[in-house]
Amino acid sequence: MTAPGASDRIASDQVRQFVVDAEDDGIRLDRWFKRNLPDANFNLVSRWSRTGQLRVDGKRAAPGDRIEAGQVIRVPPAEAVPEEKARPKREKASLSDDEIAYVNEMVIHRDPAAIVVNKPAGLATQGGTKTNVHLDGLLDGLAEGDAPRPKLVHRLDKDTSGVLLLARTARAAAFFSKAFSSRTVRKVYWALVVDVPEIRDGFIDLPIAKQPGTGGEKMHVDEAEGLASRTRYRVIERAGDRAAWVELQPHTGRTHQLRVHMAAIGHPIVGDGKYGGQDAFLTGTISRKLHLHARRLRIDHPDGGQIDVTADLPSHMAESMETMGFDLSLGDLPLDDIKYSETAEGKRKAVTQAAKARRKDRKGERRSRGRA
Repeated sequence: MTAPGASDRIASDQVRQFVVDAEDDGIRLDRWFKRNLPDANFNLVSRWSRTGQLRVDGKRAAPGDRIEAGQVIRVPPAEAVPEEKARPKREKASLSDDEIAYVNEMVIHRDPAAIVVNKPAGLATQGGTKTNVHLDGLLDGLAEGDAPRPKLVHRLDKDTSGVLLLARTARAAAFFSKAFSSRTVRKVYWALVVDVPEIRDGFIDLPIAKQPGTGGEKMHVDEAEGLASRTRYRVIERAGDRAAWVELQPHTGRTHQLRVHMAAIGHPIVGDGKYGGQDAFLTGTISRKLHLHARRLRIDHPDGGQIDVTADLPSHMAESMETMGFDLSLGDLPLDDIKYSETAEGKRKAVTQAAKARRKDRKGERRSRGRA
């Protein structure tokens, strides 16, 4: 997920505004509060809704409304909790020594504002139906002393391994969330795909929507109703005509975007039976696990500079790469800088400026007619 899909936080005694992150696209408003403002319980959110204090893009909103990426949620000022009714301090989860060691072994970067982990394939980012073991349940093992537990800033699919960013403070969480919602973050994935794309360096621009009848568990390309989705891919190496090692850069953050896009152009990610069916599995000794890895993350740091980290491959992908004779030293290609005009913030500013220009032109036309 991203992360607490929130940004532009204002002081606690003022109205607060948050921008819905791409990772929270399509969820219910009450679910957004549970993820990002857990102190605002359902009764409080319902009261804000009844009294017109809760708004989305300026319109009154109900807890059951679905929200979309980029929308602005207006939240009333934080309410002071009487001292005698104040919530007890949250106790850390009771983790075993092995669980604490396990989650700390994932850490590949740590500083006062952030922790970056290399999430293993097969470990869910958050809990859900029939999912009791997940990274979110282990985060108390990364808290130092009385410091608060780190907070998830975005998510990876259960079967996708690699770089995952955690915020260590509320300030850092808001900063990182804004970076994700404005799409200034650079994410690079490595994948093995079936066959070899004819175009070695290209963009996939296909809208994605939830596939009806799947309960939102599966996505598909939908030209009529889908949300704009854009992925850049580059072929790094090929294993004859059997498979290719590709770099993937999502320019939008739709659910299962990379998997849907690669399957849509006829090159499903190896091991992705959900979107590629039986064609996604290679014969021989190649693992049947998903071959998709979040290799690199580059994001601005709240204290200046950048976090730029890479994560080693999981064992099943490393073994497949070796079997196919790929040279890992060829993998880290130079990043292209995203232009400001291509970010969500830049696009919003361009729309605003265009609207101002049209109003100015109309005003000039009215003055001209008056003189005539």
